[in-house]
Order: sequence, then C-alpha cells, then structure tokens
Amino acid sequence: MCKNTCCFFGHRTINETDELKSKLNDIIEKLIVENSIDTFLFGSKSRFNSLCLSIVNKMKEKYPHIKRIYVRAEYPYISEQYESYLLESYEDTYYPEHIIGSGKAVYVERNYEMIDKSRFCIVYYEEHHVPSNRKSGTKLALDYARKQEKALVVLPERK
Repeated sequence: MCKNTCCFFGHRTINETDELKSKLNDIIEKLIVENSIDTFLFGSKSRFNSLCLSIVNKMKEKYPHIKRIYVRAEYPYISEQYESYLLESYEDTYYPEHIIGSGKAVYVERNYEMIDKSRFCIVYYEEHHVPSNRKSGTKLALDYARKQEKALVVLPERK
C-alpha cells in the first residue's frame, strides 16, 4: 500500500475556514491527478479527519476509482453490523493487530501505521493547539512522518 496512498491526521479541533476547505480540495485533487494517489487512509476523533473525509467523498463522485480506508484504533474485532455501517462510508476498514495492548498510545500507534503505509501525509498542526501539560498526538505523528521522510503537506500554511 505505500506508493499510491495518502493519510490524514490533525488536531481534534480546527479553524475550519472556506480557505482551508478550498486548499484541501485542491491538494487532494492534485494528488489524485498528478501523483496517482488512489487510496486514502483515515483515522478518527478529529474534525480535520471528518473534513478530509467529506472532501474525498465529493472527489469520489469525480474519481470513482479512489478508495477510502478507515484504520481503526478501537474495536479490534467488530460485528458484521458495525462493519456494514463503516462500509457505507469507506471501501475497507481494518485494525492493525500490532497496536493491540497499546493502551493510551493506541491513537499514536494507529497514526504511525497510517504514516508507514502512505507516501503522502496531509496534516493539520498548529503549535498553539498543543497543551503545555501534555504531548500532542498530532505533533508526535508529524515528527514521525518527518523522520520517515514522507511527503508532507502541513496546514494551515504559515503566512
């Protein structure tokens, strides 16, 4: 899965503007058209993730070959009913077995999984979002993606 794959991760809350939506739309379409990206990996628990999914859903109307995959950080084993529910929005879902037992780090480990499986990472990261009393999962994932030398798009862009 790496060559034609892109993942998304970012803060739970974001400054959702028309400019951000437009920029994401342009970036995602460019990845599909110019870089042959056909698989998009999604996590959960963030507004950024939901926004990216809504944009990719619209792109799917124009580019029906693209795939949306939900990488779960909860529920290693799911019922057929829940899987059917997820497959209404995604072409596939899976839980990385190596993250079982990760405890509080499960979301960080899931993000690392998505980064490892991707060529591109689209990230929403703002320094001031990070509470001073704890580590930001988004910052940990961003640092990991940089270390893995992934192609990164970090939003919002600094002016």
